[in-house]
Amino acid sequence: MTLPEPTPEARAHSDRVLAHIREEIAASGGWISFARYMELALYAPGLGYYSAGSRKLGKAGDFVTAPEISPLYGQTLARQVGQVLESGLDEILEVGAGSGALAATLLEELERSNRLPRNYLILELSADLRERSRDTLALRVPHLLERVAWLNRLPPAFSGVVLGNEVLDAMPVTVVRVEAGRIEEGGVGVRNGRLDWSWRIASGEPLAAARALNLPEGFRTEIQLVALGFMRTLAQVLEKGAALFVDYGFPAREYYHLQRKAGTLMCHYRHHAHPDPFFLPGLQDITCHVDFSAIARAARENGLDLLGYTSQAQFLVNCGITEIMSRTPAEDSAKYLPLASQANRLMSAAEMGELFKVIALGRAFPAPLVGFSGGDRRHAL
Repeated sequence: MTLPEPTPEARAHSDRVLAHIREEIAASGGWISFARYMELALYAPGLGYYSAGSRKLGKAGDFVTAPEISPLYGQTLARQVGQVLESGLDEILEVGAGSGALAATLLEELERSNRLPRNYLILELSADLRERSRDTLALRVPHLLERVAWLNRLPPAFSGVVLGNEVLDAMPVTVVRVEAGRIEEGGVGVRNGRLDWSWRIASGEPLAAARALNLPEGFRTEIQLVALGFMRTLAQVLEKGAALFVDYGFPAREYYHLQRKAGTLMCHYRHHAHPDPFFLPGLQDITCHVDFSAIARAARENGLDLLGYTSQAQFLVNCGITEIMSRTPAEDSAKYLPLASQANRLMSAAEMGELFKVIALGRAFPAPLVGFSGGDRRHAL
């Protein structure tokens, strides 16, 4: 695959990111874990992909998420959010709000149904994305901006709705493989002047986590130790309410199937997906699919309840996406046909509908969630 050439300015930025990573590799004796490399490439202050100023989301960026595809997504999700708020809770915490498109649509729709939260909190580590989400909200819901606050860490305690759209997949991952009967951890070194994979005998937490998977010879995969740690922290913070995470991934029996014996690591650059995490560090997204069984287990082991798990398509149907679409008359083809096309991208099994899943976790929230009223797949986890 031939990938687009970056501008001279973008390449210069990537060179600065690369120099920063090479310095850390040298200071660490010639090797850093892949999890550390991914953390630097994505989140190094002022340098990483999510920390610098390049356009990431939308047509001018590297990938498009559901809130950018269509307002239908946020409008439908608002049905589920509103149900939780109606139980007497009055705060929303969105983790990683990106461009702010989802927050704006949710606030518009919740205002429409007279279920606005008292506070809409946004946990965002990227100063650049904080600014972009603030601009989006100021443009679309200026009269509601006083309800919004930005955080750089989880609050010590929270009751309400927690939302994370394509957040777990971007958390740094540990990479392991089974080679000649040994479990090895993937790291990054310098070979022939270029960044490259460097493997070591695994130890500590990566070794224990890999052993628990009982992987066959020749298998290579990712383990989301950072995401699991995040779930443990969230469990300590969430006193009452529900947390909803939407991402692409599988239950464990599918995640570690032999057809994925090379893992799920994927990079996104200018709307091209490719497998090379060392291509232009700082200019591309690096992700992997989510092991939802592991996420559910970490949550339950730390006191949260598993409230639901299903495909994105089923969740949107349960929450009434067809009813929301019906607000636009089908006779008005100029408006309805683009909406139908957007709904197809969100729900088709060939697009996002099946690959993307929704998982709900909670504490002290016994009511059945509307988004999982049909097709709940909790048994698969």
